Amino acid sequence: MTLVDAHIQDRYPTRVDPGQGHGWIERHEPTVWPGVTEGPATTAELVAHARDGFHIQRDLLSQPEVAAALAELREMVEDPVIRADERTITEPASDEVRSVFDAHLLSDRIARLVREPRVLDHARQILGSDVYVHQSRVNFMPGFRGNGFYWHSDFETWHAEDGMEGMAAVSLSIGLTDNYPFNGGLMLMPGAHRTFVPCLGRTPDANYQSSLKAQKVGVPQEEDIAALAREHGIEQFTGPSGSALWFDCNSMHGSGNNITPYPRSNIFVVFNSVDNALVEPFSARERRPGFVASRDFTTLRS
Repeated sequence: MTLVDAHIQDRYPTRVDPGQGHGWIERHEPTVWPGVTEGPATTAELVAHARDGFHIQRDLLSQPEVAAALAELREMVEDPVIRADERTITEPASDEVRSVFDAHLLSDRIARLVREPRVLDHARQILGSDVYVHQSRVNFMPGFRGNGFYWHSDFETWHAEDGMEGMAAVSLSIGLTDNYPFNGGLMLMPGAHRTFVPCLGRTPDANYQSSLKAQKVGVPQEEDIAALAREHGIEQFTGPSGSALWFDCNSMHGSGNNITPYPRSNIFVVFNSVDNALVEPFSARERRPGFVASRDFTTLRS
């Protein structure tokens, strides 16, 4: 049983029983929405985003900005109050910090950054509307011990467990360290965002408590991943610190473990259209907490 209102059509059913069948579903929404024509995103960036489901923006942050952000985030992680907070997620096999959620509420620097026109207006161009922050966090992948993220579509989780009805959200990942091909950089399948892949299995209660450490429910079957890879190929986000990746909510992506000495850290912000405010979860019995899926739909202003 789920909480979603009976009158709302579920266009992307997922978390189905193994014998129920889970055929792929063609995307209903555009990737780059009409409605906002002015902003920092170039025509070439928007064309690439519509085609591939992502695009890379070099030098979004200057090196002094990167250094200042890293210094502030180190202080945040070392704060015993924040470290003991539920919003701080540690690695399953160690006490090292994996993610800190509500980054735009805990960090003044990130709070200002998400409101700057170079970021906020870029998100508005992609989604064609005003936006709010659905989720924000800082991710840490330490050297030698950083665990990756298995292949998944964020929208599948946000739809199933948060009640995000349609694909009108975009994620921004800003590298605070150099992203090499060998230190767990994010991999994406260009063009796979046009296909929704339902996942098998029911959503356990309080699933977020384990899925934020290692996701087991809400990941595609291996045969689906293999078929998507054969059709679309795999690319990787690499580049110096300060580079940024904008990627669609339904991009199929994942990352490997980091066994190198080089850590990989990033700021991660999800912008959702104010016209796509959350309803009740489509495939879960309860809402996830607000630090994972905000229900403050207030328009973000610069």
